[in-house]
Amino acid sequence: MWEPRGHADMYGAVITPSRTADFDVFFLHNEGYSTMCGHAVIALTRLVLEAGLMPPDTTEVLFDVPCGLIAARADMEQGFVTRSYFRNVPSYVALANAIVEVPGLGSVPFDIAYGGAYYAIVEAHRLDLALECTETDRLIDLGRRIKNAVMTNFPVSHPDQPDLSFLYGTIFTGPASDPAHHSRNVCIFADGEVDRSPTGSGVSARAALHYARGELALNETIRIESILGSTMDVTAIEATRFANGSAIIPEVSGTSAFIGKHTFWIEPGDSLKHGFLLR
Repeated sequence: MWEPRGHADMYGAVITPSRTADFDVFFLHNEGYSTMCGHAVIALTRLVLEAGLMPPDTTEVLFDVPCGLIAARADMEQGFVTRSYFRNVPSYVALANAIVEVPGLGSVPFDIAYGGAYYAIVEAHRLDLALECTETDRLIDLGRRIKNAVMTNFPVSHPDQPDLSFLYGTIFTGPASDPAHHSRNVCIFADGEVDRSPTGSGVSARAALHYARGELALNETIRIESILGSTMDVTAIEATRFANGSAIIPEVSGTSAFIGKHTFWIEPGDSLKHGFLLR
């Protein structure tokens, strides 16, 4: 995902054959790999259906990703996907109403919720932070500082899979720019990477948090914006038990667009063949 083939905010997905699903998938970013990626699943669902990688009468696509099995489906019109949906893994609140001391910021209230990855969720107004592209540098800086402080003082532990026991990022929440939408979501993950989407696993974590607070009912759908104003819908479609507590099964939906078909080359003699980052 690094330059010159990518950049500091590049994200990728690698599809492989599967023994347990239609496809195995792992996800790549500027720091390594992630356990779940909702916007990638939305895009991959369109890809496998429109590229003929699944039979024409397919009604469900199963992806085996690091956090578990993800069931996806799509709305189709004349052979083209107009919207993709996926049913996520059980999502829950790992820590509620906590406060962490962050160097240079002081006391920061936050929650930790899981939606295939763990996130520290912070209300942006508490930091006088605007969730706009013009604030990207500050979002990265504060997101990193909060993540590091939370990791140091509040380590997370997944009940079943030790490999999932890490804090993936910081999610800042705030008002939506469109009054018809629920809110805005900006996720700073990995090594200061800025999600251009509302973050599929992140809106799942947020749905779990809102459900636990009594702010989201079963089968209620909310629409959440990204830093760019693009949206995802998330619905708490089922209440369940997970990690010895209450959880939900979220369904997330969104749209995707093809931008090209790329072939990357690596020359053996290239001194920068392994890539680099400038931030």
